[in-house]
Order: sequence, then structure tokens, then C-alpha cells
Amino acid sequence: MRSLYVSDLDGTLLGADGTLSAASTEILRSLLSKGMKFTVASARSVSSIQNVLAGLELNLPVIEFNGAMVSDFDTGEHHFINSVDSSVVEDVLSLVEDFGNSAFVSAFTGSEDRLYYSSVTGEGMQWYLNNPRFNRDRRLKQLSDIRESLDNRVICVNVTGRIENVEGLEAELRKQFPDSLAIHCLQDHYSPGYYWLTAHSIKASKANAIQFLQNFTGTTDRELVVFGDNSNDIGMFKIADRAVAVSNATSELKAFAHEIIGSGDTDSVALYLKNDLMNNAED
Repeated sequence: MRSLYVSDLDGTLLGADGTLSAASTEILRSLLSKGMKFTVASARSVSSIQNVLAGLELNLPVIEFNGAMVSDFDTGEHHFINSVDSSVVEDVLSLVEDFGNSAFVSAFTGSEDRLYYSSVTGEGMQWYLNNPRFNRDRRLKQLSDIRESLDNRVICVNVTGRIENVEGLEAELRKQFPDSLAIHCLQDHYSPGYYWLTAHSIKASKANAIQFLQNFTGTTDRELVVFGDNSNDIGMFKIADRAVAVSNATSELKAFAHEIIGSGDTDSVALYLKNDLMNNAED
């Protein structure tokens, strides 16, 4: 087994309901027990990754927040952090308010992960806080002033809402911070019509995090095989020896793919891994 496999989660490894199917769980458990080098690279936090992959025993750290952090799957300990400069965050928060929005701020206190918010503005933010999938997040903490979050290492700033509520802000962030922020604006996989606008450090990318992971785990000599479905996966597709897109991937990502497989809702990644490892074993 001479490959390192890295998969995106939502829309790729996970089903349409945001869970890992029983079939995929069984396949991955078997392959991991045989030594497959596999991990995930997600926009999710490590606590969310732990919840959704609770049935697995990963043998590598996971990549969270689109590459802003590389963390231990079992303990949540952070091995690699790319935080945003506090002065930039302060300017971003002011701009968010100028556009009539409120922000969620993901941060690390030095000992704990936090998801901060203060005022609740717009239906997108209220939808998030009303959603049982999110409002039980142990990181969640309300502040009287969101700028109190600047006392911590800020990992990313998130704004959620309908496209008309975030597209103007996205354009202004790209205009004002081209050299300091990596910005993504993606539709929520499970609530069509709602978008997540996310601002990270310009150094935070799945590609950079994978390269750290390879050095950290001594897997630089392995073939890199990646799986994805959206524009935030382009960076890791560019550095991969084999880039595999699911059929529901965006046209933008498919342009960088070496292979296209079935949809993320049909256990396609797990089945690809099973077949790939069987073929390698025969070789």
C-alpha cells in the first residue's frame, strides 16, 4: 500500500444526509485495519469530523477548516495552525457590519476551540442557531461584543445567508484583502439556498495542509490520491498524483480531475478505495 488517500467530506465521502453510510463505514473500517493511509480534508471543525466519522479509527491527523488546521482525530490536538492576523480580523468584522451582517468567528483560545457570535442578524444566522445539527456544538459561545474574540487565535470568520446577502460582502473582501485572506463562498450541501462565506488566512489551504501532513507523518514518498467535489478542493487537486472528482462535483473542479467516479451519495469513494487497494495488492 504505497498511496496516501485524502478525501473531502460533504458532497464527496458523506451521503446527501450528511452522514457516512453503513456500507462506506464497513469498507473503510476494513481497509484501515489493513493499514490504508487515509484521512479527510474538510471545511468542518475537528469536533464535527469526530462526530460524523465516529465509527472509524483513522491512523492520520485530519485537515479541518479548509486547511487552516491539522489536528489529531482522537484528541483534537492541533499540530498545525494558520490563524488570521488580528488587525485583519478587526477590519473584516467592521466590513461584515457595514453590509448589515453578523459573523461567526472560529478561534482557538490556546486550550479550547470556540465558535463565537454576538448579535444575530438575518435569517441565515437564525437558521444556523435554530438547527439541531449546529446549535449543540460545544464550541458555541455568545459574546456581548464579537471583537472579544480577537483575544484568541482566529481561525476563520463565517457569514451565512442567502446569496443576495453575502455576494456583495464577498466581492468587497476579495477586493480589500487579496494578499491576506483565502475566501470561499459555497452553498450549504444540506440546506439549498443558504451560503457560507468564509475568510481564512491566505496560507490556509487544503494543499498546504496536505504538504504539512505528508512531512509530519513521513508519507512524502507515497502517491497522493485525493477526492473532492467543490472549488475549495482545487488546491489539493493541483498537487495530487491522482485527483478524483465525484460525479456531482462542480464543472470547475472536474477540469482539474484525472478521474471522475460516481456520486458522493452512492459510496463511490469507499468503493474506489476498495478497488484501488485490491488492484495494488494484485500488482
